[in-house]
Order: sequence, then structure tokens, then C-alpha cells
Amino acid sequence: MVSVSVSGSGSGSVSVGLLLALLSPSLALYFHIGETEKKCFIEEIPDETMVIGKYRTQLWDKHTGSFLPSTPGLGMHVEIKDPDTKIILSRQYGSDGRFTFTSHTPGEHQICLHSNSTKMALFAGGKLYREERFRMTSESTNQRVLWWSIAQTLILILTGIWQMKHLKSFFEAKKLV
Repeated sequence: MVSVSVSGSGSGSVSVGLLLALLSPSLALYFHIGETEKKCFIEEIPDETMVIGKYRTQLWDKHTGSFLPSTPGLGMHVEIKDPDTKIILSRQYGSDGRFTFTSHTPGEHQICLHSNSTKMALFAGGKLYREERFRMTSESTNQRVLWWSIAQTLILILTGIWQMKHLKSFFEAKKLV
């Protein structure tokens, strides 16, 4: 068995739990992988051996320091090659799942995993962060507009008072008032 979790940079990272169960002794592996990273393992597998892999992908939230619950659109692409580099399996899976293949030739098989995260998946995962940033920008802009309005109103009132005093003194000088 192999249990896996994977980390990286960017707006988040993906956690992958992978379980490869061989009929013979099992081993487990847990690793983190970044959204655009590809992780490959080379495993010696005997002839006619069924391999079952279980995995789970989760997006890492830097702000809370924990994994987010399952993100729609986030999943895993699994590609498996036999010792002759012939592709045995190449398929997209959801965020939580299992894949199975049977080795038809003995030798070193290459098992590669990478997140299928796209801008859409990252958007769903980083949505809270972007919403928070947008809210802060909106509040800041709103505050600036408020103070600008108050400053304009004060300038208009002061200009009006100055004009009235100036006109009054003008008419008094002309002896019209």
C-alpha cells in the first residue's frame, strides 16, 4: 500500500492520499504535491499482479493552516506505464477515489500522479481568500469616497460663505445695501 500527500507553492497545495495494495507485502506513502507538480513512483511489480490505488485530494488553505473540505473540480490524473514505457492507464479521477490496474509484464512500473487543478479549481479553492481581498478593497474604496465627499462639501460651504461675505462687502462699498 502507498498512502500519499503532496505540497507546493501558489495559492494552495494539494494533498493526495494514495494506497497501492500489492498482493504481496504492502507499503504506505503520504506526500504533498503542488497544483502543477507531477509526482512519479517506480515500483517493481510481478507479472499478473492487481494493484489498487486509493487517493484523496484536498486544497491547502494558507490562512487557516489546514486543508479545505473537498473542492469541486479538483481531482487527480493518474498515468501508469509498464517496464516497456507503454501506457497501461491514463485517466482523470475525482477528488476522492480509487484506481486499479493489473500488470501484464514483470518489472519496474512507473506510476505518475498530478492534480488536474485548473484556474477553475483554484478559483473554487481560493475563493475565500479572493472574497476577503475584494471585501477589504471595497471597504477601503468606500472609506476614501466618503472622506472625499465630506471634503468637497466643506469646500463648497466655505466657498459659499466667502462669496457671500465678498458680495456683501462689494455692495456695501458701492452703497447699494
